[in-house]
Amino acid sequence: MTTAQKIKTAQTTFPVLDAIKNRWSPRAFANNPIADDAVMALVEAALWAPSSMNQQPWRYVYAHAGTPAFQQFLDCLLPGNALWCKNAAVLMLNIGYQQLDAFGVENPHFMHDCGMANANLFTQATSMDIYGHLLGGFDAAKTRATFQISAQEQPVCFIALGYLGDAEQLEEPFKTRELTPRQRRPLGEILKKWG
Repeated sequence: MTTAQKIKTAQTTFPVLDAIKNRWSPRAFANNPIADDAVMALVEAALWAPSSMNQQPWRYVYAHAGTPAFQQFLDCLLPGNALWCKNAAVLMLNIGYQQLDAFGVENPHFMHDCGMANANLFTQATSMDIYGHLLGGFDAAKTRATFQISAQEQPVCFIALGYLGDAEQLEEPFKTRELTPRQRRPLGEILKKWG
């Protein structure tokens, strides 16, 4: 276990799954490729997430490092994210489908459902020693144009995936962020027993 992994392992009050405790969002990635079969396993896990009316409103597009397509992903990211994402093994785009086709209306829960799918993807990734980082810092208009995203769809987030690298490879402020312990609000701030 690396220093960063030890620092980032969640110190929980109550027992939770190791795949949850060990999941965190690094910026340092090793120079190791991720096989297509591994990517398929991650998206298979996403596929089985719950969704409103079982609409499964998530779509994924991905590219491997070292390919022209990977550069297209990088070009859509804001410069601060592109700076460290260039070392990811895979860049992925999560696209949400906004319609409930069976009813001809907008799906008000599509973003939540995409989040559920991404949570499954990340839990599966952690179980495979693959780490991911969600990215909301991207150019939405450029992303729409590059990936030909329809009016019924929404770019939700980019995802950088890779095997864990060394925090020393990062420039500041990213190195410090990599080595800062994770924190969460106390349970009492987010949980209230009713009645």
